[in-house]
Amino acid sequence: MRHFSVTGYAAVTGREGAGAIVREAPSVEHGPTTQTDARPSLAQRRKEALRFEIAAEAVRLFAAQGVTATTGEQIAQAVGISARTLWRHFPTKESCVLPLLSAGLESAIDQLGDWPPDTGLLDYFTGLCRTGVLPAAAPVILDLIRMTSTDPALRAVWLQAHDDALPVLGELLARRTGGSPGDLRIKVHAATLNGALRAAAEDFAHRYGDDPDAAGSEIAACLLDALRAASEGLPY
Repeated sequence: MRHFSVTGYAAVTGREGAGAIVREAPSVEHGPTTQTDARPSLAQRRKEALRFEIAAEAVRLFAAQGVTATTGEQIAQAVGISARTLWRHFPTKESCVLPLLSAGLESAIDQLGDWPPDTGLLDYFTGLCRTGVLPAAAPVILDLIRMTSTDPALRAVWLQAHDDALPVLGELLARRTGGSPGDLRIKVHAATLNGALRAAAEDFAHRYGDDPDAAGSEIAACLLDALRAASEGLPY
């Protein structure tokens, strides 16, 4: 299973634009680490910081000149690395944006780690929305999500991000219920939650992507609407 980390979410919050993505990428701190440290190693943090920088430049070029006209070599040149280094991190130019597409989803899953056992899912997210802890998404991320609806290759990367999250959601729900991640019921519930998170992100991006004042309250509304629809099951 692909590693699914939550270390890069700060890189895509705020509404300052693509430049903020690189500046807020995971920091590289010097100092020894031990096997018991929860933090990633120095090498891992450097690798993830570079992946976010590549992703930011890829999105900038895709938005400026289109996906088709952008080459992997151009992305590498914008980052200041060789094309060979770029291809060591990503198999295709479209896959370069995966860290940015995954980050918001990873944050939502991270929030679920604090989900109290005596609180329903909808009530829990309603409480989160009321406390204002949901971050705003950078405009460049909203542009990217909208691009996934028209570019098949980017769409595949967006769906890959959610596919990568499915086992993590399944394990989380299984621990909560005492079931097994392999149980069909758990798989269906994980897929339903995953789909609700994706639909909420897409709805927000298409409805509010051009609104500079849209922030946490609008994100919360889209998320809660999606979760309410998911909780209805299939009333057909």
